Amino acid sequence: MLTGVREQLGRALFRRVAGPGGPETRARIHHTPGPRWFGPDRPIRAVHGDASMFIGGLTALLLQSLHPLAMAAVAGHSGYRGDPWGRLQRTSTFLAVTTYGTAEDARQAVDHVRGIHERIRGTTPEGEPYHAADPHLLAWVHAAETDSFLRAHERYGARPLDAAGYDAYVADTARVAAALGAEDPPRDRRELAERLAAYRPELRATPEARAAARFLLFQPPLPLVARPFYGGLAANAVTLLPPWARGMLWLPRVPVVESLAVRPTGQALTRTIRWAMAPGREASGLPPQRA
Repeated sequence: MLTGVREQLGRALFRRVAGPGGPETRARIHHTPGPRWFGPDRPIRAVHGDASMFIGGLTALLLQSLHPLAMAAVAGHSGYRGDPWGRLQRTSTFLAVTTYGTAEDARQAVDHVRGIHERIRGTTPEGEPYHAADPHLLAWVHAAETDSFLRAHERYGARPLDAAGYDAYVADTARVAAALGAEDPPRDRRELAERLAAYRPELRATPEARAAARFLLFQPPLPLVARPFYGGLAANAVTLLPPWARGMLWLPRVPVVESLAVRPTGQALTRTIRWAMAPGREASGLPPQRA
């Protein structure tokens, strides 16, 4: 019976993050012969294949939303409210292809995303123009995402890396970011922290950012039975945010509750996801999204 529960939960999770064509996509990514951008021993494979990404992906979305231009592009063009699962599945596939797929498939995936970014232009409610292909804006999205995935893996990963391993993870992600057109992506954790700090003067919580946070944290498009599970992941995603980011989004900090209840819940949930996902499934579709 336990095996049946595991398989049922694993299939449901995989279907959510990978979509109806998930099995075929997974087979293509992992079984197509040819050189890869990242070999089997690279840290990016360990981080992106871990269940901690379920938490890190939510953290990344919240943090990315604090750049007004990035948030305006998401609000105006991404359809995250109308088709959140489709967006999730497209993004998880992009991460899987660039992390595990052949070099040719990775390049095609990057070219496809660059084409989409090139078409996304507009103006914020304050009248400031934005362009999704702006290298400076892409660098913010990348830095926020990388930092969130790294912190989630460090806290909830099955096998956290050492300092050198996380530096190498940042260097691995820089290859994908540079291919997407990001401006001088950081190559180690020190540079990543410096880059995030350099963006601070540009950040603020717009009404659109706070609305996105409410949607992500309190109004997920899920049946009632699944919401407590999701709520545990979301609460842990909030705890990974820098204190200044939580303040901007009006997300209060309760240290005792977080230490005694929230963090253990996150550890239990990631262990459950890891148990449910059959070997090889995690690496083919996880919930982080690119703003």
